[in-house]
Amino acid sequence: MSRDHVQSAERSTGPAPDGGAETPFLELLARGAPADAYEQPMLRARAEGRSAERIAALEAAKLLALRVRSELEGRRRREAELSALFETAHDLAGLRDLDAVLQAIVQRARSLLGTDVAYLSLNDTERGDTYMRVTEGSVAARFQQLRLGMGEGLGGLVAQTARPYVTDDYFQDDRFRHTHSIDSGVRDEGLVAICGVPLMLGHHVIGVLFAADRRARVFEREQIALLGSFAALAAAAIDTANLLTETRSALADLERANEIIGDRSGVIERASDVHDRLAELVLRGGGVHDVAAAVSEVLDGTVEFTEHAPARALETSRAEGHAVRHQDDWIAAVAAGGELLGALVLRGHPGLDPVDQRTLERAAMVTSLLLLARRSAAEAEQRVRGELLDDLLDGRDRDPRLLRERAARLDADLDAVHVVLAARLEGPGTDADQEAAARRRLWSAASHLAATRHGLAAARGGGTVLLLPLEGDDTATDLARRTARQLGAAVRETVTVGASAPVEDLAAYPHAVAAAYEEGGRCLEALRLLGRSGDGAAAEDFGFVGLLLAGDRDIAGFVDRTIGAVVTYDERRGTDLVRTLDAYFACGMSPARTKDDLHVHVNTVAQRLERVGRLLGDDWQSPARALEIQMALRLHRLAG
Repeated sequence: MSRDHVQSAERSTGPAPDGGAETPFLELLARGAPADAYEQPMLRARAEGRSAERIAALEAAKLLALRVRSELEGRRRREAELSALFETAHDLAGLRDLDAVLQAIVQRARSLLGTDVAYLSLNDTERGDTYMRVTEGSVAARFQQLRLGMGEGLGGLVAQTARPYVTDDYFQDDRFRHTHSIDSGVRDEGLVAICGVPLMLGHHVIGVLFAADRRARVFEREQIALLGSFAALAAAAIDTANLLTETRSALADLERANEIIGDRSGVIERASDVHDRLAELVLRGGGVHDVAAAVSEVLDGTVEFTEHAPARALETSRAEGHAVRHQDDWIAAVAAGGELLGALVLRGHPGLDPVDQRTLERAAMVTSLLLLARRSAAEAEQRVRGELLDDLLDGRDRDPRLLRERAARLDADLDAVHVVLAARLEGPGTDADQEAAARRRLWSAASHLAATRHGLAAARGGGTVLLLPLEGDDTATDLARRTARQLGAAVRETVTVGASAPVEDLAAYPHAVAAAYEEGGRCLEALRLLGRSGDGAAAEDFGFVGLLLAGDRDIAGFVDRTIGAVVTYDERRGTDLVRTLDAYFACGMSPARTKDDLHVHVNTVAQRLERVGRLLGDDWQSPARALEIQMALRLHRLAG
């Protein structure tokens, strides 16, 4: 020990008092001095030439004081452990989210045992193995996705034998069976020392709780016991969650039974109510979908008007004049004279009583009257809307004032922000006539949607094009997906929709509609090539591929959407997260090789990657996200 350290300790303890040998050590205990400070009274006594009896007394007092200090440290440690166990038990008592409770258990286990990583796996009884459920401190994607067969790796051995296992050096331990996939995941994470304890429900193992370090370490018996206590709480949390799920399911069954009783008591009341509602709809000029919505509310189910229903059930309903059951649905033909106009379909309601059946039949009759009365007006309006959109798509030179006036008569506003949508059916008919009929249904459905959304629609290129305003917080993607769903439901076939970026001031720049239509068409073709038929998307949804689809190559926007949070963090904090990401991907997503490339400790790499995960989201290492991030990193580097 250095002379300065001895002198410092002497000044801190002061001269030895004339009292008993234990006095200086009591002072050290009182102020929580470190263990090496207990040598200072001995050194001072020898320097002052104290008697052998005095030195022996001091030695005995020192040993006793160190025992007391050790006991106090142990009690403080046990107090912290008990406090963590109490907090975990409190979380379990107020269990709302099983994942949150398990995450808290793993976090506290890692903190109290002072390990680099802690994680929890659960057994899969169907596949006969165990898989990762929760991790804390892990940064390697392959490790987080590991599955361990029974008896494979340390965790598989714990799950198989229901006994704790500890290894000081994983790769040198031959008590368990090593496999390439498990060893590769452990090596990617850089783990060396691992402790695993079983999660028990009764006599059955349901999983394993682990604590691990990236360096050699000996786990003490008390630490193994503490990890076992956390494992018992985790097993209790899982058992409690399962019981809660069963209880909620039973309560839901009781609620449904109560609803059925209430519905039966209100059948007659609904029958009279529906008559009033349908009469009001006709008087105030309601449409077919308004009738369907009103009947849906009265029958407490989903009623749709469709022109495409099962042929046999539809023909039976028209011939008999009654609604008929088809599987779990009820179908009521909508007919006028000899012409079949469509059907009202009540979905997923097989137990329809006679009163509700007559309600559906009455609604079908009202629907047929509305369709006949408005067919002519609707066809005329559709033609006018299609002509205006055709003029905008053809980019003809038009007077902006006249274009605005024509749009205003159709309840459309060309000064609003719009999106151009290209829609196409994905289920071609077996012959030319059926395909033409399907396209007419799509155009009719699109025209109706455009009219209700204050937009325009026209048939073009074997499909349909819509010009719809962008409202509120909607994006082009939101509008495309919603339109695909609505048109698909209306024509009962798969409809794919590609959207342009938002366009403005269409009256002054009508050529912008044609350019936007081409962009929407490219997005439509991209969806079909990617096997996403029936979906809707804009260029921004395709990641870096969207740079090729968009009319405006927004490279900076792509980089900002993908890694902007990391770049901004580096700029504000002076950190090296972007450089670390580059190195991580260049090293095959291995933290162990990344630390060699960056010349830093593996824990530094782990901490940086944890920060990246918090900035970019937990799925940043998934294949699709990782590809986009690497592309954005390269574009960012080229831009710099």
